[in-house]
Amino acid sequence: MTLRPNKRLNLAAPQLKRDPLGGGMSLGSLTKGLMGARALALSGLAAAVGLGSACGQAVGRCKLGNPTGYFTGTATSPQSGRLEVSLNLRCADGRYDGTLVTPVGTFAITGGDAASSLLHLQFAAGPDVGTIAATVSGDTLRGRFAVSGDSGVMSLRWIGQARVVGWDAPTLDLDAARWHEDLAFFAREIAARHANAFHSLARPRFDSLVTALDRNLDRLNGDQVYVEMDRIANRIGDAHTFLAIPGDAPKFPFAVRRFGAQYRVIGVVRAGRNDRILGARLLKIQDKPVAWVTERLLALTPAEEHSSLRQARAEDFVSMGLMLHGLGLTPTREAMTLTLADDAGQQFRFEAHALPLNIGDTLPWTDVFTSAPLYLQHPDQPFWYQYLPEASTIYCSFRGYDNLSSRAADLLALVDRVRPEKLVIDMRQNGGGDYTLGLRYLIDPISRLSHLNRRGHLFVAIGTNTFSAGMANAAQFRTHTAAIL
Repeated sequence: MTLRPNKRLNLAAPQLKRDPLGGGMSLGSLTKGLMGARALALSGLAAAVGLGSACGQAVGRCKLGNPTGYFTGTATSPQSGRLEVSLNLRCADGRYDGTLVTPVGTFAITGGDAASSLLHLQFAAGPDVGTIAATVSGDTLRGRFAVSGDSGVMSLRWIGQARVVGWDAPTLDLDAARWHEDLAFFAREIAARHANAFHSLARPRFDSLVTALDRNLDRLNGDQVYVEMDRIANRIGDAHTFLAIPGDAPKFPFAVRRFGAQYRVIGVVRAGRNDRILGARLLKIQDKPVAWVTERLLALTPAEEHSSLRQARAEDFVSMGLMLHGLGLTPTREAMTLTLADDAGQQFRFEAHALPLNIGDTLPWTDVFTSAPLYLQHPDQPFWYQYLPEASTIYCSFRGYDNLSSRAADLLALVDRVRPEKLVIDMRQNGGGDYTLGLRYLIDPISRLSHLNRRGHLFVAIGTNTFSAGMANAAQFRTHTAAIL
């Protein structure tokens, strides 16, 4: 995935082994939903590969005159093939840092050293440490990389000075010229980098949509441009292809879910008068029926994915000021009027005011339930488990892949110690990551547990938010074990 200063686009191909969406799509809680998860996912942050983590320690130091800068080129290995990559390499306080960006993930440079023309770097890859050993000659960097069972060659070219921290943060604060530039970049790169961009949307139709947007772009505000570009991206069809949402995009402090024909407020930010709408039926947004609003928000969901996933995303967008304003459903991005009804049928209006996405995610929420059901407990933990002695069952919530090797080993140790009659692996909130980790550390070991790998003793729960690598691992549970899904 190529990054550029104006915006960041997620153009990941769906068949890639390491999903760039990673744990970012794993919903931390039902009420927060998109507040944090999609913000991370759409910003292209590869949570599954440990961006910004401190895996491994730096070896040696860097100094003035050692290689730094922004490099682009290719990395090739038997496992991943030929990939276009970029390396943003900085020397700060005598220590190398930066990022290695590839179509299969974004990796943090955690240290390294340089001597003469030789460069050695380390980068974080989840629980593993990857290495780069290269020779620098003029503006060319050539060498080898190795990480997590994969290795190969790299050839990069120096493009310019190292980018400062935050240079690639998504923003909608662009002038018309930069929007035209971004649109051209979007159209060019999505065709070049997607594995099969036009499997559903014909290339001539794609080109005509881009041309029409380019013609009208000067008359649109930033929210409208974002929405129209994202609409085109979602016409590609797969849920891995979409535009990044800036972290400061407006998010209204409530979450909504559909129950039958009703839409209910299931959670609110614990502030002001928000508690008044908790549990209420949402009837209208700006005097438009909420079902009508949701129908229009479906245009910003992946056209070829299953309807339950599209509906869930549209429900999340009901509280996203960027989408609502960009589609012309609200007059501004920061405020809107809701019409609701309490359980007695009494209707009332509520003026909702948005918070920046990256701020709202840090605030406490109040949920509609007084006691969270088991699958919503410990929302910040990617992998946790509990023995239920009355049912002789171990329940395991498998939401993400961070430190899965050690977490899964601890689960298996508990299984060996208590010898339960049943094991339940709950993947309903697993939004993806590196499916090879799930296979290696969880599925294969469970398949060897003869007392549990039997029909009626092993269960895997899946749902709307089981996505990407989560779907792959769920399918592998079906093919590699006797699990009931």
